[in-house]
Amino acid sequence: MANYYNLITGLPDLLLGEGKPSYSVCEFRDVCNELLTEADKRIIHYFFLKYDCLNVARLLKDPEADVTLPGNLTAEQCRDLIEQADEMNTEVPHGAPAFLMKFILDYPEMKEKAGFFVEDAVLGEYYRYAMQCGHPQVASWFELNFNITNILTAFIARNYGWQVENYVLDANEVSDAILKNVQARDFGLAPLIDYVEDIIRIAECEDPVQKEKRIDAFKWVWLDENTFFEPFSIASVFAYLCKLDMSERWEKLDIEVGRETFTQIVDNLRGEARVPDEFKK
Repeated sequence: MANYYNLITGLPDLLLGEGKPSYSVCEFRDVCNELLTEADKRIIHYFFLKYDCLNVARLLKDPEADVTLPGNLTAEQCRDLIEQADEMNTEVPHGAPAFLMKFILDYPEMKEKAGFFVEDAVLGEYYRYAMQCGHPQVASWFELNFNITNILTAFIARNYGWQVENYVLDANEVSDAILKNVQARDFGLAPLIDYVEDIIRIAECEDPVQKEKRIDAFKWVWLDENTFFEPFSIASVFAYLCKLDMSERWEKLDIEVGRETFTQIVDNLRGEARVPDEFKK
């Protein structure tokens, strides 16, 4: 297993909500392409696949849309995927995963279904695919995102009286529990995941901006906890990339207000972190 001590120790610290980070996501990808092993580059490839999916989703809704998210594929390649699907060519060009071509092929029928939102649907397929990436910690990150999305979606659907099964994506025991326990306060998830109460508190937040902040703060702390014992591994490199992505997302917030809010949220979550006492000292 590769050790990236020199890379990790040379990276600037990141604080969520503190404005523009020193690296951009794309610049950090360039660094990874220079320094990572070929196997570990494939792990980073999974991260950027998310943006390929979102770019394709934009083009499905509007063929003239700008596709500027930093995926593995160019805008031209994303358009080519859709064109190949329209021509009923089931071969997948440009190294894209087969699920993305299938999604494009199924889109005309799927978009007519109740509860269908193309971005949510394609990200659901992306997370299902990425959970099979082969790296335990990175796969857990994708499963965490899949679970959080499903839980928050289930709360919204239930609160509005919608059919929860129309909105929850089925892929694991968490989604199974949600669909079997629609009326339970926690959807029957307490025996399965130890963070369900955190997500319930997030779901109960009525301010949409605060809710998004709390989601990202929760993910930030999760990344810290799950790379604590392997600080120089590919999992830590991947975690830094995820944090960089969140930091870029919030860089347009007022720096001082954003820092105060995120610091408080993150500190509160860290107070509940499951880190051995000797390391807390």
